Amino acid sequence: MRQLHFHRRTFLAAGAASAALSALTGRAAAAITEQAAPMALPPPITRAERLARIGRAQALMASSGIGAVLIESGPSLDYFTGIQWWRSERLTAVVIPAQGDPIVVTPFFEGPTIREMLAVPAEVRTWQEDEEPLKLVADFLREKGVAGAPIGFEETNRFFIADRLRQALPAANIVSANPAVRALRMIKTPAELALMQAAADITLSAYRTIAPQIREGMTPAEIDRLYVAAVTALGGKTDGGLILLGEAAAYPHGSGKPQHVRKGEVVLLDCGCDVHGYQSDISRTFVFGADPSVEQRKVWDQMRRGMDIAMAAAKVGAPAGSVDDAVRSAYESWGYGPRYKLPGTSHRTGHGIGMEGHEPINLVHGEATPLAPGMCFSNEPGIYLPGKFGIRLEDCFHMTATGPRWFTQPPPSIDQPFG
Repeated sequence: MRQLHFHRRTFLAAGAASAALSALTGRAAAAITEQAAPMALPPPITRAERLARIGRAQALMASSGIGAVLIESGPSLDYFTGIQWWRSERLTAVVIPAQGDPIVVTPFFEGPTIREMLAVPAEVRTWQEDEEPLKLVADFLREKGVAGAPIGFEETNRFFIADRLRQALPAANIVSANPAVRALRMIKTPAELALMQAAADITLSAYRTIAPQIREGMTPAEIDRLYVAAVTALGGKTDGGLILLGEAAAYPHGSGKPQHVRKGEVVLLDCGCDVHGYQSDISRTFVFGADPSVEQRKVWDQMRRGMDIAMAAAKVGAPAGSVDDAVRSAYESWGYGPRYKLPGTSHRTGHGIGMEGHEPINLVHGEATPLAPGMCFSNEPGIYLPGKFGIRLEDCFHMTATGPRWFTQPPPSIDQPFG
């Protein structure tokens, strides 16, 4: 094991420099908070839209032979009911029957808060700490006459829910709720697209706000602090993003090694934000404090061309996987890969996005789902050179009847990384 020997005076000088940089970061964050003006935001999803979602889900359930669906806490619960709740060992869930109003099952002591959030007509049925919540679900299914019909489970429901429902209802036939839940969530309405557009606008504006504040020696955490301050001031919500510096940018989700901004090395920002429950996801890569090297410029330009190749391939009716195939074919002709090997692109070209930063479906080889108006995706065919650097640009788009449309325009060149 290599041992490092610190001279006391050198160590103290480094500590003082770090403290000074942290103070500078704090002042910059405070200035951003004071100066950035909140953007005008679209309204949240309305009660009428949520009721329409339930109606469409019930029509899809009926056509698929599903008697009811059960959705626990998470984005899909919010999607249908407006209830924003976390997951714990205590079940909070909505049960939507193929006909009639849904019920919400929640602990007794959470009832008042859940009723405050509930944005659609639904009975709230509560259970005490010594009672089984899945018995309430089983009783409701019997009441609705669908106890013997297939019961749809949202794909992220946890195992204990199915296990304990079968104990309360031994004949329960549990099936995927995707035909009624994911099928709806995959196709965004104009109101959803407006919220996603606002989130994208805030993220890009935050990048433009913080870029001049980035200094040599900064860490990812210090840059992230600036980003959070900017997004908050602009009216969005975020827990921060992914900041990769230098060689760490060669690994799509980073490295555990210490990172600092250095002249001539890349800075990769991969962040998003939330506006009324809808997400953005944008990446920018640039070279700090120096002209890009020949190799940095070449890889940046190739990656940017990859985004255009993806957009040209994203045609209504085309299999989603064909977008990834088109990009990978070009990259292989340029000497990358083959397929997902490095140097090259080790991940899919893009992912679905909406209420979650990553949601089905993906732009990945073998995905046969046809592209349709209302679907939303990231476009991010990054190129990674292990041991050197990586370039990832990322903008999201949505499908229209005439083809894909950007939420934000990708930058024109490495010299103008924010447009």
